[in-house]
Amino acid sequence: MARGNPENLRAAAQRKHNAAIARATGALDALERDGKPVTFRGLANAAGVSVDFLYRSPLRARIEQLRAERDNTPPAPRSVEPCEITTQSNVVRTLTAQIAELKQRHRIETEQLQAALAVAHGENLELRRQLARQSRTPAA
Repeated sequence: MARGNPENLRAAAQRKHNAAIARATGALDALERDGKPVTFRGLANAAGVSVDFLYRSPLRARIEQLRAERDNTPPAPRSVEPCEITTQSNVVRTLTAQIAELKQRHRIETEQLQAALAVAHGENLELRRQLARQSRTPAA
């Protein structure tokens, strides 16, 4: 025996879908009107829907068209100050030197730990051998 009314469920799902399409359309119109960039993620956040929903919606073609139009307009050139380049390269050099020093310290520490582990394994083996000899000899 089937529970509920499947037609009511379908109708409710359709209303929910239509409401999401209406929210997405309104948000898309607002983004376009305000001259803001149109992206699937930005539109999904603005409309309260998922990105997957937008990719499967009839709005997909319009979103892709608006993105393509935006991508065809070249961005304004950004002037880079010479001191900014120097500062960035100094930061990169400093960080690279710090990473190299950390790698060297790590390498030395790893070698020391491996040597200590080898000594501990040797001591462990010797203790096992002593224990085995003691268990084979009869108690006096």
